[in-house]
Amino acid sequence: MITTSALKSIAKRKINGYDGSMITEEKWEKLRARMKALGILEQDLDEHFIRGSGSGGQKINKTSSCVQLVHHPESIEIRCQKTRSQADNRYWARHDLCERIEEKVLGEESAKRRAEEKIRRQKRRRSRRAKAKMLNEKSKQGEKKKLRGRVGPDE
Repeated sequence: MITTSALKSIAKRKINGYDGSMITEEKWEKLRARMKALGILEQDLDEHFIRGSGSGGQKINKTSSCVQLVHHPESIEIRCQKTRSQADNRYWARHDLCERIEEKVLGEESAKRRAEEKIRRQKRRRSRRAKAKMLNEKSKQGEKKKLRGRVGPDE
């Protein structure tokens, strides 16, 4: 049984244009601005909705929620099936396209390269001095732990 308050909230959402999508209009506006800054025009995009694949059963296999974007000037093809919602997948496909083009344009300055470089720095061997200092601290800590011996009945 549906209560009147539930019906009112459903009606209010429909009036306000809420379609169940998790992507807000503000996020779409930011994405459009990013696309404009990168020189991506909507008329350069071919958008197709194709059937999804992979796990998810009947909901994925029978609906065309997977979005395929082709950007002709760069010859880039993006397929997005992150969510079960076609509207959300349209957003994420454009988001991925922006990232791919940004990576091409910016090269080494892309966020992906910075993240890789950070991991490389973290895995780099320590200098002899830093290693000696670390081992010295560890031995001091070990000495402290040895002093924490059990308290016997005679003590």
